[in-house]
Amino acid sequence: MTIGELVANASSVYGHSEEDKRAYAVAAALEVIGQKASQSGAHITHLDKEFERLSTYADQIQAALKLK
Repeated sequence: MTIGELVANASSVYGHSEEDKRAYAVAAALEVIGQKASQSGAHITHLDKEFERLSTYADQIQAALKLK
């Protein structure tokens, strides 16, 4: 799945359970971390720090998907 598909599945669009939506949000966050880690460039991704932020990233994805 692409990041977009994971995010769509984390939303309420498909009627997934809260547990499934969380799993999709975490998977999307892991994809973002993976993309960041695979980028070549001057900055170094510290995976230990990124994994510490994983739950926060998933929270942010879920918060962004909530309707206002």
